[in-house]
Amino acid sequence: MIRTHPNDPPLTSGEAAKVAWYIGRMAKRAIAGEDVYQGDLQAKVDRILTTARRRADKAAAAAGK
Repeated sequence: MIRTHPNDPPLTSGEAAKVAWYIGRMAKRAIAGEDVYQGDLQAKVDRILTTARRRADKAAAAAGK
């Protein structure tokens, strides 16, 4: 599991690669200008983090039983 930020859940290797890809695409769009829409990529990153957070909560609940 890979930690990206102390407040984020641990990510699998595949999730970390997807997040890195999306952040790279956001950086490329940022070079094009400040008015370029990036909400679609941010939503994809948020969805990955939400899924990882649910998995971490489920694992913590299973460990607590």
